[in-house]
Amino acid sequence: MRKFRKVLDGLTTSSPGATLGSPSGGSGAGTPTAAPTPKEIDVQETLLSEDFQLCKTVRHGFPYQPTALAFDPVQKILAIGSRSGGVRILGRPGVDSYCQHEGGAAVLQLQFLINEGALVTACADDTLHLWNLRQRRPAILHSLKFNRERITFCHLPFQSKWLYVGTERGNTHIVNIESFVLSGYVIMWNKAIELSTKTHPGPVVHLSDSPKDEGKLLIGFESGTIVHWDLRGKKADFRIYYDEAIHSVSWHHEGKQFMCSHSDGSLTLWNLRNTTKPFQVTFPHGKVQKDGRKESCKPILKVEYKTCRNSEPFVIFSGGLSYDKAGRRPTLTIMHGKAITVLEMDYPITEFMALCETPYNNEVQEPYAVVVLLEKDLIVVDLTQSSFPVFENPYPMDIHESPVTSTAYFADCPPDIIPVLYSIGAKHKKTGYSQKEWPITGGTWTLGSHAYPEIIITGHADGTIKFWDASAITLQMLYKLKTSKVFEKSKPAEGRAAELVEEDPFAVQMVSWCPQSRMFCVVGISAYIILYRFSKYEANTQIVSLEVRLQCESEDVISPSENENDPCFSEPGSAHSPQHPHRQPSSPGCGTPEGVKPSIPCLKVKDKMVRVPPGYQAELVIQLQWIDGEPPQQITSLDINSAYGLLAFGNCNGLAVVDYLQKTVLLCLSTLDLYGATDPYQRLTRSPRRHRQSTSGLTELPDNQQSFDMERSKSPTSDHINGHYTNPITQPCLAGKPRVPMGPEWPRLTRRGPGRPPFRKAQSAACMEISLPVSHTEATESRENSFSRSRSSSVSSIDRDTKEAITTLQFGESYGRKSDALTSPCLWVGTSLGIVLLIPMSIPTDQEERMEEPVTFGPSGAVLMLKGSVLRFGFLDCMGALIQSPYEVWRDTNAAEDPDRPRKRKLIHFSPSSSQETYGDGHLAVVCSERQAKVFLMPSQSCLYVHNITESSFVLRADVVSVCNSVCLACFCANGHIMTLSLPSLRPLLDVSYLPLTDMRIARTFCFTNGGQALYLGSPTEIQRITFSQEMCDNLQEMLGELFTPIETPEVQNRGFLKGFFGGNAHTFDREELFGEAAAGKASRSLAQHIPGQAGMEGMKVAAGGVVGELARARIALDERGQRLGELEDRTALMMTSAESFSKHAHELMLKCKDKKWYQF
Repeated sequence: MRKFRKVLDGLTTSSPGATLGSPSGGSGAGTPTAAPTPKEIDVQETLLSEDFQLCKTVRHGFPYQPTALAFDPVQKILAIGSRSGGVRILGRPGVDSYCQHEGGAAVLQLQFLINEGALVTACADDTLHLWNLRQRRPAILHSLKFNRERITFCHLPFQSKWLYVGTERGNTHIVNIESFVLSGYVIMWNKAIELSTKTHPGPVVHLSDSPKDEGKLLIGFESGTIVHWDLRGKKADFRIYYDEAIHSVSWHHEGKQFMCSHSDGSLTLWNLRNTTKPFQVTFPHGKVQKDGRKESCKPILKVEYKTCRNSEPFVIFSGGLSYDKAGRRPTLTIMHGKAITVLEMDYPITEFMALCETPYNNEVQEPYAVVVLLEKDLIVVDLTQSSFPVFENPYPMDIHESPVTSTAYFADCPPDIIPVLYSIGAKHKKTGYSQKEWPITGGTWTLGSHAYPEIIITGHADGTIKFWDASAITLQMLYKLKTSKVFEKSKPAEGRAAELVEEDPFAVQMVSWCPQSRMFCVVGISAYIILYRFSKYEANTQIVSLEVRLQCESEDVISPSENENDPCFSEPGSAHSPQHPHRQPSSPGCGTPEGVKPSIPCLKVKDKMVRVPPGYQAELVIQLQWIDGEPPQQITSLDINSAYGLLAFGNCNGLAVVDYLQKTVLLCLSTLDLYGATDPYQRLTRSPRRHRQSTSGLTELPDNQQSFDMERSKSPTSDHINGHYTNPITQPCLAGKPRVPMGPEWPRLTRRGPGRPPFRKAQSAACMEISLPVSHTEATESRENSFSRSRSSSVSSIDRDTKEAITTLQFGESYGRKSDALTSPCLWVGTSLGIVLLIPMSIPTDQEERMEEPVTFGPSGAVLMLKGSVLRFGFLDCMGALIQSPYEVWRDTNAAEDPDRPRKRKLIHFSPSSSQETYGDGHLAVVCSERQAKVFLMPSQSCLYVHNITESSFVLRADVVSVCNSVCLACFCANGHIMTLSLPSLRPLLDVSYLPLTDMRIARTFCFTNGGQALYLGSPTEIQRITFSQEMCDNLQEMLGELFTPIETPEVQNRGFLKGFFGGNAHTFDREELFGEAAAGKASRSLAQHIPGQAGMEGMKVAAGGVVGELARARIALDERGQRLGELEDRTALMMTSAESFSKHAHELMLKCKDKKWYQF
């Protein structure tokens, strides 16, 4: 049990300011009392460093920049290799594994050891890797690095342990898969071709064994040379020299003919009986021109020749289109008999592969589907139907349909939200898919006991929002929302407008979602906010639009003489000052003074009644105005609270608060006005004399203000205590009408020039006081470092033109001022200069009054300071439990209302004192900035703990999350470190260097959530989920799917007597006898280097640990024993034959010599 003591409110008794903080003149419920005496509060911190471990969990989305494809026809699992060295292995939904080569070299080719639970990868760094798939997380068992030759093609025959490897030099090597060492048997290029050939044949582009005879190897060279090599005789049976370069070769299953694809767009069919010329030459997409010549075509990159039992064979190829048709999309052509079907693809084809029923290449193939790997998509075509429909992809391969621009992650969602979103989203799914089940069904996966509702929200460049069900480490699309439908279709801009308008004007910048109330906010890059409500019913609605002028101009700080002559201060209702909000003008020029009109309008919101379907329905759009033809600054922070009915947002110019229930702009202030009349760079001085003066001015701090209840009865515009702003709205207005502050008094109050700074000393002291209780030295350091360069803000230097951005906002129940005894609704504001402001609010509690009476704001009751830009707020009670923000329980506003039981707003409040016996304990406020974290005790605003997170880098993302029934502060730094700190003591628990920040994509999309989880966009097309919880790491094996399942290998079809007799001796070929060390010798050590896998022995133990492993070992042992017994039997038979021959010769010799006398010898 840890004991934490409250720090005295104010200075210590030895300090001069300690005697100056006594209250005076307070009354009402919030009567100020003397500074509380030190009191012990008990917080039991249960989190230890042993509770944290960082590991990747699962990767969702389409593999970025794919390069290779492989399929196991028995296990029915698919592997995809990528340019960055990643390998994705997919099975049935839920079976999804990602593994990464350490070097990051591109994957050139993939080869499954069919039904063996292993995969061979060939990479661009000329290394072969053997992956063990018999464990839930695949690991490398062996690696073989080629030193002198570059790998171009690999081929592994079914049920063989010898891998053929072709190289760029034209040589073919053979690798033992079990030991991963080279055989001494090598097919050199100069032996494969005729001696009379004067040119090099080029790299090996194809290797395959003959279906008729496994002892014959077909080698294809890039130049057009094809060699049929006899492995036993170590010679070429025949050679083919063709004029066009070869890209691929495919056998007929009988082994009597094969087909080649060429660079001129032709297909050639060769018969083994006559190899002098092709049996057939076709240009599938080449037409005969008027002059009789064939039009030139693009290369056919790959062809597959697959036979069927009851129909004509399939010829499937990619490419081959004529060059004259520019702009045509990539195609996959399917030739079935005389029918030719051309399937156009959205992206270039990287690889394709026909899925067949049998793993044997000498049987009728019976293809049933084609997997097409595109540059940015994966599709599977159903070959069993003549229309060739596409299977519905169960994997989330369309995350990148439009580039992801923002993410949000929510764990422990209400359990009813996922079924509701799914039912709404299912109505808008595409149709026309194949009726058959997804053919990739390998592996096993079950819903673990540690699953709980999780939702991931992605925002995209085209303005779409996607809700994903992320429960149980899977990802499934729930619902899709198009935010661009709120706006009218815009016409193409011209001139300067075209230069300023974004390429993606609807790109989603950030989202804010309350799962309990189902309120949803979207911030667009064009400086607008859309507020959505969820409804199960369709409705006719008119979207309300509000325009806000949030622009910091040079005229905002003016002298008193200028104040008197400025017409904006004398004309009532003037809209020139930056804090004036506006409804969308009903007439041209409304809301802007004469001569100052926005030269370019912002996006136009639909002003007619629109029919909206069930789901999220737009209710309110808030747009920042263009000023003098210049676009507004992007919105940097947002928070919405359904219990208060308020929405707050800010940018580098200021802060605005909107009442979305009354559709009214309540507050619109520049950042300078948040502090009253003073420039933020002048409120802290480094002079010791100024420092002492500020300390002596503590009596001017707003500790003796009227209570919150008293402030409600006063006119907010006349209450400008200590230069702080108050609510500009003083009169209730009818809903839907503009609410513009009346009279010149409000602008005069908030635009006080530097010539009249009556409360500058008080403001400086207010900024200092949070550091003084900790230490006098720290106060000095905080003043010197609080305005240091902040990488996430727009601050570049300490000058008068520097803008201070609003970086984070949060509504919650707190103590607005030190003198408050009860909590009240507050808005916490954090800026890019490390300043924290606390703004108390007065919200009518009655439902009818809430819709009519205005929400009022009190003066700022707290000014706290940290190093660097403020990133996150969190609130704990004095027992260390997390305090949630209040919310409104969801109700469907479009549902039919019962007149007997009218619907009322049901609000859920989490008061800091709800779990405490007395109100005096207050609550703890956790504030995290780019460089440090602090814990403050409210309402005294005393800083209990400070922790400098980083000095050399800066924090990108921070959040207060729950882990193991407790809470901690999780941080992600720009140097790639992920850290967790205990709360409230800010004790470091985890600090792991996870990944370097290589681009802004990771910084923009990284987010934490409860349960010790986080995610980020690992590539432009993939979401990477991680966990830093030891408990989840321990349970991860249970949550992941099994890639390998024990399946009996299909038996070879009965070939019949005649086929077996005349079909050659394919099954008598012994590769071990030919390629083994005894016959072929050892390969040169300098040619390739064997590298044992880091998880080699461990992987073997894992594979051998279960029943499957034991069976596999037993089978291998039996096979080896059978081989030895066979060899022993052969030797025994040979000895018996030899003995019989010896006995026969001995008997003949005995008979011959039987009757001879001794002298006859």
